[in-house]
Amino acid sequence: MRISFVAGFGPIIRDADQAHAFWRDGLGIGFAEPAPGYFTNDDLDGVKAFAMWPLAQAAEATFGSAEWPADLPQPQAWIELDVDSPAAVAEAIEELHDAGHHILRDAHEEPWGQTTARLLSPEGLLVGITFTPWMHEHTHDHG
Repeated sequence: MRISFVAGFGPIIRDADQAHAFWRDGLGIGFAEPAPGYFTNDDLDGVKAFAMWPLAQAAEATFGSAEWPADLPQPQAWIELDVDSPAAVAEAIEELHDAGHHILRDAHEEPWGQTTARLLSPEGLLVGITFTPWMHEHTHDHG
């Protein structure tokens, strides 16, 4: 078997109002409802990386410790949403904080050059708002 690409990814929601407050209102992702209670966006660009991230590494990157805090649900998955610049990461996190979302780690530059900030979605996904420079570089000359 050869997997060609990630066809879709998204949270399993328990509360539609909470989900919309986070994903639609907080992050600005528009959704259609092609079937009752099923909300989708089929126009968002695809995944640039699909990776298995050990919990200890996610904890280290988020909290500076290999142990996930006992008072927070352990995430079952992660998703990173890239924005246009390092400044846009800080702006997005400020907007999310002002909207009442609990920020786990403010915008900062990682040793490998990526700017990240992290929070948990209502479903327990570890959400990164990121700027990943090498994913924004043009790889093809269209001229």
